[in-house]
Amino acid sequence: MERCSGVLMPIFSLPSKYGIGDFGKESYEFVDNLSKSSQKIWQILPLVQTGYGNSPYSSICSYSFNPYFISPELLKEQGLITEQELQFSISNKKYIDYAELYAVRYPLLKKAFERFDKKDLEFQNYLESKQSYDYALYMSIKEASGQKHFYEWEDNFKNRDKNALLSFEKAYKEQVLFWQFVQFIARKQWFDLKKYANEKGVLIMGDMPLYVALDSVDVWTNKHLYKLDDNFMPIKKAGVPPDYFCEEGQLWGNPVYDYEVHEKDNFSWWINRIKSSLEVFDYVRIDHFRGFDRYYQVDSDRTDAKVGEWIKVPSEQFFNELHKHIDKDKIIAEDLGIIDDGVRDLLKFTGYPGMKILSFAFNGDKGNLYLPEKYEENCICYTGTHDNDTLLGLINKMNDWDYNNLVQGVKNSLELFELEAFVDDTKGLLSAIIELGVKSKANLFIIPMQDILALDSDYRINEPGTVKDQNWSIKFNKEQVSTLCFLQLKELCDKYSR
Repeated sequence: MERCSGVLMPIFSLPSKYGIGDFGKESYEFVDNLSKSSQKIWQILPLVQTGYGNSPYSSICSYSFNPYFISPELLKEQGLITEQELQFSISNKKYIDYAELYAVRYPLLKKAFERFDKKDLEFQNYLESKQSYDYALYMSIKEASGQKHFYEWEDNFKNRDKNALLSFEKAYKEQVLFWQFVQFIARKQWFDLKKYANEKGVLIMGDMPLYVALDSVDVWTNKHLYKLDDNFMPIKKAGVPPDYFCEEGQLWGNPVYDYEVHEKDNFSWWINRIKSSLEVFDYVRIDHFRGFDRYYQVDSDRTDAKVGEWIKVPSEQFFNELHKHIDKDKIIAEDLGIIDDGVRDLLKFTGYPGMKILSFAFNGDKGNLYLPEKYEENCICYTGTHDNDTLLGLINKMNDWDYNNLVQGVKNSLELFELEAFVDDTKGLLSAIIELGVKSKANLFIIPMQDILALDSDYRINEPGTVKDQNWSIKFNKEQVSTLCFLQLKELCDKYSR
């Protein structure tokens, strides 16, 4: 990756009159602003359809597109919805209201489906490809069952009896076709946007979650790849052990992979998943990369993650096989959390760049590896990630001890970089931290939109381990993401050759 910079902005946070950011005109305008500001990377979060809690890291299908990202305005341009229907979809609440979206958006998509030409050649080719066939069956059976989890379905559906599925598809043909239409439209709108971004010199970095949800198309269609019993219930669950931040650990509850099974067929499921991700994105950031070295599993009957075990993954075999099929220079590793020599060795083995977080750097420890003067070129520097508080939010919550460490640490780094900056107020401190990141050796510098705008905790994307209405719900308005807000970042990128 060439020396450059970019911005972290989830699709759902883009300005929109329709309750949530989408693949419509505001996303194109955002690309224009990135291009004018010398930004080469747009990092987004997973584009998948979300489930309970609205987290893009817990999807009902790892290869799906979120139906909420379909632009109502683009549907109107196609003649699939009316102006009146478009106006009915307007919602200008401060945060995304997912309950309202569910009530309004799906009826709108069904109206669009009714008017869509089902004989459209491109759509017919898509149907023949079967890309979203299992997804459409899953969504249709779930709807017909009263939204039951798939492992609560009748045995013939749960166990994918071929005749039962064919009979269901025949009886619910229009419903199955609707869900294929949803994925067809979402996919088409996304690739049109990606093509536009690439033509403007902006590349897309997307996230690939390590785990899948238990109630998902992935588990329903590939039960043998996970540690499950005959009723699809997890024998072991994923999580992380207790640490400084959480004394009971984190019990995520996702089913864990049975890597003995994966290894027997040369990791074909993983390879296909990553190859598909690299078709959707220009770069893929693998979330929870440490899980490819060792993963933490907990017995299914536990309610916390205090007691568990680390299981070694055949990682060298996996990555040797993977690299036969992909361009490994397009992969980035999220190497945060509990990192040991095994993870560090795996990172060296793969050659992937890892992540350095400036908001972790200035704690008074001169040996802190997140300090900007310690970066090598093959890494990505962030001010913070989607799981961290904003820089301003972090500073506002600091006690005197932590704040003094922060100020002194920033001063020390400025001195080492031979920079002069005023850090005696919050505005100056924020600007200095950003400048240190831009000047650092890291090949790529990424800044969340919140930190460009110096916004507080009201704009935090997610607080891990919590179920809060604000999680995954922040939105920006059009004025906030205008070209003007990128001026300082553009000046810094020009100054330090990004």
